[in-house]
Amino acid sequence: MAADVTIRRATMADLSAIVALVREVVPLMNAAGNYQWTSEYPNEAVFRQDIERQHLWVATLGGQLAGIAALTQDQDAEYADANWDAAEPALVTHRLAVSPTAQGHGVAQALLAQAEHEARALGLRTLRVDTNSENAATQRLFPKLGYRFAGEIKLAFRPGLRFFCYEKQLSAV
Repeated sequence: MAADVTIRRATMADLSAIVALVREVVPLMNAAGNYQWTSEYPNEAVFRQDIERQHLWVATLGGQLAGIAALTQDQDAEYADANWDAAEPALVTHRLAVSPTAQGHGVAQALLAQAEHEARALGLRTLRVDTNSENAATQRLFPKLGYRFAGEIKLAFRPGLRFFCYEKQLSAV
């Protein structure tokens, strides 16, 4: 991880930069065949709610916004279809994105390390994340960071797409 990556909770002052980052990322995702996000989702209202609930984290690199991740205990109903105990409380990473100019600098790893820290602080030992079946970058990243593949699901709010689920068990502290 790059020494100058800093992780902190997002504030409303970050909102315009967060929306700008997503506007940079979505066309690149779509061009690669990954339609997990669109011009409609995630949007400013989603991020505003994440910030209000204190779920959104930002990564800065060299003082510039470089990445985001929502860290919540929210698990979609379809998570019951994955190969894990859906009743087990978990910290779930949602809306993970890294600016194209910051990719390869450890930003996603730093945000996922923050998820581990938050899970431990909340007394949780399980981390979960899902990703579009066409997102090759995250499918390489999650196993590298100790996540195991836990199956494929479909999400009602993203019809026609397939999502791969990953889970990581944290050791007791």
